[in-house]
Amino acid sequence: MGVGWITAIIIGGIAGWLAEKVMKSDMGIIMNIILGIVGSIVANAILSVFGVYVAAGWLGYLITGFVGAVILIFLGRIIRR
Repeated sequence: MGVGWITAIIIGGIAGWLAEKVMKSDMGIIMNIILGIVGSIVANAILSVFGVYVAAGWLGYLITGFVGAVILIFLGRIIRR
């Protein structure tokens, strides 16, 4: 069962904000939302390659959004160097 688009924006914002704090980067709220949502998609794709499927719902999206956003911030730092 998926979440609605408003819930996805809220969860994406929280996941992006948490990733921003952990990675000690400085981004705005819009970028946090984008990182959280895109990060969730990226993390789900990476995990599905290894046969790992995260439970649906807000907690599953929060975890995958956080992990994916951390990966995206890390890759962004590598590319900028």
